[in-house]
Amino acid sequence: MRFDQRHLLGIEPLRPDEITTLLDLSEKYVTLNRQRDKRAGTLSGLTQINMFFENSTRTQASFELAGKRMGADVMNMSMQASSIKKGETLIDTAMTLNAMHPDLLVVRHPHSGAVDLLAQKVNCAVINAGDGRHEHPTQALLDALTIRRAKGRLHRLSIAICGDIAHSRVARSNIMLLGKMENRIRLVGPATLMPAGIAEFGCEVFEDMNEGLKDVDVVMMLRLQKERMDGGFIPSEREYFHRYGLDAQKLSRAKADAIVMHPGPMNRGVEIDGTLADDINRSVIQEQVEMGVAVRMAVMDLLARNLRARPKEVLV
Repeated sequence: MRFDQRHLLGIEPLRPDEITTLLDLSEKYVTLNRQRDKRAGTLSGLTQINMFFENSTRTQASFELAGKRMGADVMNMSMQASSIKKGETLIDTAMTLNAMHPDLLVVRHPHSGAVDLLAQKVNCAVINAGDGRHEHPTQALLDALTIRRAKGRLHRLSIAICGDIAHSRVARSNIMLLGKMENRIRLVGPATLMPAGIAEFGCEVFEDMNEGLKDVDVVMMLRLQKERMDGGFIPSEREYFHRYGLDAQKLSRAKADAIVMHPGPMNRGVEIDGTLADDINRSVIQEQVEMGVAVRMAVMDLLARNLRARPKEVLV
């Protein structure tokens, strides 16, 4: 399997064949995770540190579970109560971590580029678990795996990404990944929630949900990122749901076998109708959560292989 990355900082550096390698290996971990004995010794003897400067439930739990199932020594650092709060810089934190000799460092940070900076200062493999508005690569990979399993392929599909595009690192990573795999991408949402320079994304843009969802294979809803908004981006949640929330009527414009996705956490009745989110015939939202553990296992597996293959003097 060909995977040449030392870190996973984003989707942008990945080649299509590396994405396929990652997804193929993830399939093996899906099978393992459905067995009674879910243990694998892939990361035995390695140390994984999870550093989440932003609160997370799904992603942090997923990485922790992935590491433990693979035999790593997993440590979760509580960054809300860390030395960062006492004035320590990110560089100082990196140097402190380096002295502990971790092998895998999983980082979520509110500022774009912070994870990349850490990767330049440590000797271990770094995984971006979401940095500001920049990227969330493992979310895009688990979304890709979910789509491939549901549709039987990951190319030449029509995919609508709907909602708060401007503030979403999930949207950014998905646009890059799905574009690399030759899919037709539509961005659907109000003009106030579209990023600047939207024309450079190479996607079709729609302000009307009924038009944007016409004949698509996949409908990917996004969470309203209220914590990143500093103004009146929407008139009200009720009005937003009326125009941009996914319900049965809007979904009827998509193909009859179109799947519904959401990265979570969901705001039911704002971004998506609750009944539709729970519809086992259309929604693959729970499958996305399941695929997240397998994808993160595959990511750490491949990075650990590359780590072990590096000359020992580099690790000193």
